[in-house]
Amino acid sequence: MKFRLVAVMVSAALLSACGLNSVPTAEENAKAKWAEVQNQYQRRADLIPNLVSTVRAAGGQEKAILVEVTQARAAATQVRVSDADLTDPAKLAAYDRVQAGVTLTLQRLQEAYPELKSQANYATLMSQLEGTENRIGIARRDYNEAVQSYNTTIRTFPDAIGAKVFYGAKPMVPFQATTPGADTAPKVDFGNAS
Repeated sequence: MKFRLVAVMVSAALLSACGLNSVPTAEENAKAKWAEVQNQYQRRADLIPNLVSTVRAAGGQEKAILVEVTQARAAATQVRVSDADLTDPAKLAAYDRVQAGVTLTLQRLQEAYPELKSQANYATLMSQLEGTENRIGIARRDYNEAVQSYNTTIRTFPDAIGAKVFYGAKPMVPFQATTPGADTAPKVDFGNAS
């Protein structure tokens, strides 16, 4: 009776040490880490075009206001009134019109100032780009660590026995950049290059 009890305990210990639980646990962990890599790529694919569109739209609105201010200022410098013109009502009226145009565009700029956000939007975009690339890098690293752990588990004794006999486990491939130019961050284009 004691012999059977000892034999059962030794068999249980041997089976538990043969990777019956550790192999699938390590495999599922590596698969979950790969899913996170894909999740971060999807996040980047969804986020960056939306951020670029937002920045581009805000920049376009601000550009229009600044162009109006520049044009009004240029028009104002074209009309000159000399001492001799101080008696000519038409020249003074023309001068007053262009100066009023500058005043009007400056008022529009002041009214829009709280809404002018391109600088902050660019800063947010840069921060999001950096954060996104960091998240992707961390997800890749975590996946590679999980793959290393899994591959080590299925190759070391005693888990290798269970890995081969019960699961037919094969080593997983760690993440490697294979796309040409993958070692270079993607170019962000706002469509305003000259």
